[in-house]
Amino acid sequence: MAEKTGKQLRAPGQVPGDPVLWPFAAAQLAMNAWFGWLERDPPEQADSSLPWTTANSVALELATMRLRDCTRTRSGQPALVCAPYALHRALIADFAPGHSVVQSLQNGGIDRIYLTDWRSSAPHMRYLSIDSYLGDLNVAIDEIGAPVDLVGLCQGGWLSLLYAARFPAKVRRLVLVGAPVDLSIESRLSQLARDAPEMLYDQLVARGGGNVSGEEMRRVWSKAPSRDDIAAALQVDLAPEGSATLLARFERWNTETLNLPGAYYLEIVNWIFRENRIANGQFTALGRVIDLKDVKAPVFLLAGLDDDVVPAAQALATAGLLGTPPAFIAAASEPSNHLGLFMGARTHVHAWPAIAEWLRGDLSNVLARSA
Repeated sequence: MAEKTGKQLRAPGQVPGDPVLWPFAAAQLAMNAWFGWLERDPPEQADSSLPWTTANSVALELATMRLRDCTRTRSGQPALVCAPYALHRALIADFAPGHSVVQSLQNGGIDRIYLTDWRSSAPHMRYLSIDSYLGDLNVAIDEIGAPVDLVGLCQGGWLSLLYAARFPAKVRRLVLVGAPVDLSIESRLSQLARDAPEMLYDQLVARGGGNVSGEEMRRVWSKAPSRDDIAAALQVDLAPEGSATLLARFERWNTETLNLPGAYYLEIVNWIFRENRIANGQFTALGRVIDLKDVKAPVFLLAGLDDDVVPAAQALATAGLLGTPPAFIAAASEPSNHLGLFMGARTHVHAWPAIAEWLRGDLSNVLARSA
């Protein structure tokens, strides 16, 4: 069982140290500094120099992503891992041996795996919206061949859920891992989004030339993850000499940020985290108002017991919003913080093999019992 780490106290106004919160803490930084940053467009981010853990090829080049093909065979049920698009690269889903969602699914017998490798927003992408990402996700799934098993990580989770509600026939099974959906359940994400006036978010985007600069956020970040923070995320002891490579890899991944389109960013802040439109049934996706009761596919929810970004109560509450019969909803929680759900060694020993088994399993016996 993973050891729970103590929560550090922060002084009022201090920006939290979890990298996942950078997009929301940005407005707090702007408010504290009263827009003291220099006016300049965010630079275009180069491709990562870090190698992938799992061999893959680019199956499709789209405006928002590269669709990465990690398949080992062309037959069988396909699974698409929807990585979070929140300032860090999709390597969060394929970080290192023993810390890779893709690898764990492969080890669990899932042979056809694809991954959304989101692009950093260049100046010409600044007007891309959530619809833009849903549209390209739809193109990717059509390329793979529907129906797919959709595995959504963090903010890739609410995107996957929106997609499953918009195109229910194209999703066979849905996995949501640490996914914020019902923001009426208090979390650090929702609190940070609400704390700053809406004007500050608009100003942040304007000062980035229409984009939110990942490099700017990294540069002004007040507290880089400590060695203990990294150890908690990876769920390993970083004291041995052999762990230096893993530590250096995390530090490089942590500095290789992505820019976000301003339109997309403002929709997330206002529509999802401030107005809670997904949970309230008020979100319009690709021309249709989304009703989560339209999601009737089997669902697996994974939450972290030590996750103060998306608390377990919030991550698991999604079950009550769906049209999926209770017998077809599986839920699990792990003694893990937020990043540990995707990158933690113990989570990959316990939770991800169970997810792979659930994806491969025959649910017809569940249907028979519930009839």
